[in-house]
Amino acid sequence: MKFVTMKNGKELQIRRATEDDAECMARFKAGISGESDFLSYGENEIVISAETERDMIRAHNETDNSVVFIALLDGEIAGFVNFRGGARLRKRHEGEMGISVRQKYWGLGIGNQLMDVLIDWARETKIIRKINLLTRADNETAIRLYEKFGFQKEGLITRDLYIKGIFYDAFIMGLPVDN
Repeated sequence: MKFVTMKNGKELQIRRATEDDAECMARFKAGISGESDFLSYGENEIVISAETERDMIRAHNETDNSVVFIALLDGEIAGFVNFRGGARLRKRHEGEMGISVRQKYWGLGIGNQLMDVLIDWARETKIIRKINLLTRADNETAIRLYEKFGFQKEGLITRDLYIKGIFYDAFIMGLPVDN
């Protein structure tokens, strides 16, 4: 568990998600789905229920190479980061992360704090050797955040997302965590 005083003077708590957080996570994800076109899903595009979130949190917590961290501000989930490690022996050392922060909390540094916690966790596992992610190629704010933590662009997926009649490319980015 980590406590940080944010730029707005409020205390942010970051901790591992538990199944008891499922209902709040479902509300969070439903809320962010309409806030940004940088997500891989849009508003009402996927089933987000307390049950699906409980199953996701349980699956992450039952393995030693996956995790979900939530950031709480004013008693509400302000952001989260998750990492899903590979299931097969040859892929256990790597996996893909995702991160989101509620729009009303953008600019407070929550993404930075979540990245810190995730990278520290990955190094402490002694299992995770590489964190991968996908981000839209035009999401300059996210790319700056990832590059600040040492992520490198490793490839480009053209036409990865199709939103309102427009194709968007995505960068594959990666961070070795055993250096």
